[in-house]
Amino acid sequence: MLKFVHQAIRNIRTTGSVVPSSPMLAKEMTRSLRGHRGEKRVLEVGAGTGAFTSAVLLALRGHDQLDIVEMNPAFCEHLEVRLLQAFRRRHPAIKIQLHAQPIERAQLVGGYDFVVCGLPFNNFPPALTDVIFKRMLSLMRDGAELTYFEYAGLGAIRSPFVGSAGRERIRGHQAIKHATARDHRVTRHLVLANFPPAHAVRIVKRR
Repeated sequence: MLKFVHQAIRNIRTTGSVVPSSPMLAKEMTRSLRGHRGEKRVLEVGAGTGAFTSAVLLALRGHDQLDIVEMNPAFCEHLEVRLLQAFRRRHPAIKIQLHAQPIERAQLVGGYDFVVCGLPFNNFPPALTDVIFKRMLSLMRDGAELTYFEYAGLGAIRSPFVGSAGRERIRGHQAIKHATARDHRVTRHLVLANFPPAHAVRIVKRR
């Protein structure tokens, strides 16, 4: 918690919050992983201090594979020491690789079954959000699932206070989401047990 808050204060644009996501949001973000039968390849993007990573690890079994992309070096060190080293010792058959790079530059092989994304898209320029979404979708097989979250009602709350440039950014993000919903199957689930409440948004990739 203290590690997250310290980095959030220093890097609020890429961290997106000063409070880690709740266990209930993490559980909802990883619900499909837990129900999957058979081996799976999973990609986590924007892992932070591991609020979602812990839930992802609980859903891995057999010879599953997990790639984690996190650009913050302090968060990478925290993930490795607090979560990944012990997990690797207990589950040597599960392959886990941590990539200390932005998702746009990470060297990854496509064909993922699940992508779990914790990036704070509302803090990014719409053009960067568009690039990241396209990159993640390009790494997924047909029928694979991408889950990300967004805080409930954040756009409406921020709109009166962010000026014309901020409202243009909000409209840009909405346009990206609408285009994604048109091209793929999208569902949303509201998680009230989070601060602030958040939607877990699922995108199932169509051909």
